[in-house]
Amino acid sequence: MKLWKKEFSLDKVIEDFTVGNDREIDLHIAKYDVIASKAHAKMLASVKIISEKEANLLIQALNSLLKEIENESFIIENDFEDIHSKIEYELTKKLGEIGKKIHTARSRNDQVLVALQLYYKYEIQFILEKVSELFNTLISLAEKHQEKLLPGYTHLQVAMPSSFGLWFSAYAETLLDDIELLKATLKIVDQNPLGSAAGYGSSFPIDRDFTTKELKFSTLKFNVVAAQMSRGKNERILSSSLGNLANTLSKFSMDICLYMSQNFGFISFPDELTTGSSIMPHKKNPDVFELIRGKCNQIQALQTEMLLLTNNLPSGYHRDYQLSKENSIKAIENTKLILDIFNYSIQQIIVKNVDINDEKYKYLFTVDNINNLVTNGMPFREAYSKISGEIEDKIYVSDTSKKHTHIGSINNLSLNKIKQKKLNIYKL
Repeated sequence: MKLWKKEFSLDKVIEDFTVGNDREIDLHIAKYDVIASKAHAKMLASVKIISEKEANLLIQALNSLLKEIENESFIIENDFEDIHSKIEYELTKKLGEIGKKIHTARSRNDQVLVALQLYYKYEIQFILEKVSELFNTLISLAEKHQEKLLPGYTHLQVAMPSSFGLWFSAYAETLLDDIELLKATLKIVDQNPLGSAAGYGSSFPIDRDFTTKELKFSTLKFNVVAAQMSRGKNERILSSSLGNLANTLSKFSMDICLYMSQNFGFISFPDELTTGSSIMPHKKNPDVFELIRGKCNQIQALQTEMLLLTNNLPSGYHRDYQLSKENSIKAIENTKLILDIFNYSIQQIIVKNVDINDEKYKYLFTVDNINNLVTNGMPFREAYSKISGEIEDKIYVSDTSKKHTHIGSINNLSLNKIKQKKLNIYKL
């Protein structure tokens, strides 16, 4: 069944190509299509386009479909193009002519738009909850290990002393930037497009404010052409915010893979979280974080895909937009999975003691030694030259007994400020 009908049959090859993977992908938005259809039915009754009795019958049938979707017993057979045609078919099968009235004053264009925006809206909120959980885990780890030495590296060369507390809380605070972008995306998608029809509105006396309130959108997308143009733009903005979060988690995963290697040896994980080799019995590989890194890089690539897919399209609807749906939904589902696995795994991290007497850390405290000289009255440039000369002459001896303990560590005050920063963001 199709929501459009002409006096000829579509070529089967063409039909398969144009439908694509919509049947499988649309199961993610099925719930939201039903919710939007209920609001639409109520609105039609409120403006007397259909009767209250017809609206109630439609809502009862839609509630029945919603239960099937929530029980995961709902399927979209190959006879249907997508979730929208399937739902209308089920309503017509149950209610006859009344079922056909659900499509009055709307197009599949705004039907898809509102279902997607509801899906984006609620999934972003779910992702924000998961990011918050990860933030709390990282702050807890930072507090636990706030003064435990972690050699800092620049250019992959030994640089200055750091701490695990600084490392964990650095990623926690970086997540706050990602939260800000996700919240901005949430604000963009939280605008009701229903009633824009095919992009030029409806001649029926519909009440778009009614559906805005019913669907709990914060506002309406007032201009119907602007509502239609949000298709593609929503996905570009969404892919950007998901990409920034993915960048944080990808970088963190790379750190973990690096620090687990024998050449660093800063951390480890329980054997149950690592994988082995088919020929090397000693291997304990960080596959989970390598896969997170790879999946995050796929998510980061989505923004480029969305830009290229939509950047030269004129106003109005184009079938190209269908291609923006699948990977956007996959990115959201993968982001949720990644956050769950990351939070589960990082809680089990084993922080090791670093032997600062190891030869490779001989110059780890040069900055501290320079600062000690400056504290005792020597000008900085002179102190720098003195330590530099000792290194060149191979007579440098690291003095760690008087190092400034604030370098490379994080205190409770700073951690509390980061936690307060998060609370302020979530209040907005």
